[in-house]
Amino acid sequence: MPLRFTLRQLEYFVAVGEAGSIAKAAEQVNVSPPSISASIAQLEAEFGVQLFVRKHSHALALTAGGRLFLKEAARLLNDADALHDIAGDIAEKVRGPLAIGCLLTFAQIVLPTLRRKFEDAYPDVRVRQFERNQGQLFEMLQRGEIDAALTYDLELSQDMTFEPLMQLPAYVMLPAAHRLAGRAGITPEELVDEPMVLLDLPYSREYFLSAFQPKGLRPKIAERTGDIAVMRSMVANGFGYGIANMRPLNTMSPDGKLLVFVPLLGDIRPLTMGIALPNAEHRTLTVQAFIDHCRHFVVEQGVFGTERIVK
Repeated sequence: MPLRFTLRQLEYFVAVGEAGSIAKAAEQVNVSPPSISASIAQLEAEFGVQLFVRKHSHALALTAGGRLFLKEAARLLNDADALHDIAGDIAEKVRGPLAIGCLLTFAQIVLPTLRRKFEDAYPDVRVRQFERNQGQLFEMLQRGEIDAALTYDLELSQDMTFEPLMQLPAYVMLPAAHRLAGRAGITPEELVDEPMVLLDLPYSREYFLSAFQPKGLRPKIAERTGDIAVMRSMVANGFGYGIANMRPLNTMSPDGKLLVFVPLLGDIRPLTMGIALPNAEHRTLTVQAFIDHCRHFVVEQGVFGTERIVK
């Protein structure tokens, strides 16, 4: 007898298996929890297996059989996505699923508007977005969980292709009343005795600290955070200076205080923002359309106001 299940049911099951709870999965796939519960119950009834055991606080844990089922369900969904890609290419249409990763440090500034314009231009594409740090984005690319990642050219591996979009110089972020806020540029030597709020993310932290290393300097790290919005507010409230490769058009901190961005002088190189992709002989029309869209977006939108477009 033919099996009676849908790819949508498998998608809901995989979402729950990865999230560990129906509530979290419901937020990710934008479906009500009862719909997801019903789909999982139908799968269990169809296959005659128990996929989850309920834990405390409404969390779910995969059974041994559920873990095997999850692996194969994820593979089947990937194969189905590949069929969508092939069908779109045959029909010469931009369509189907597209999973995009974006670096945490600029996702809030770039991704919502860029995605909105892309989906308006290509309504047959179903976009999923993931905001992660650099290391997590690379892992997701290598595992095939995302099709492309908007990120910086930091520690790229040989199994990746990088499409550059813009160069972003380094800036010193300061509260408006800081004694150095009126300078045209600031050297690492002038910062070495000042407290620093370090954006402590994989690969990014090494890049920021590299501004001091050529001259044997060690910055005075007073605070660390993995959230750039928190760093902006901490700087605005006088906990120290920060270093960032963006000067947003809105220079207010999240809590409403004025920030000043002064170019960081010295040997630190500009970062290049671009699109990282796995090396592949074939690039789908949908992925290529997204790359082309990003290039047009950078030229027309002007993301940070100070970037240099890479052609």
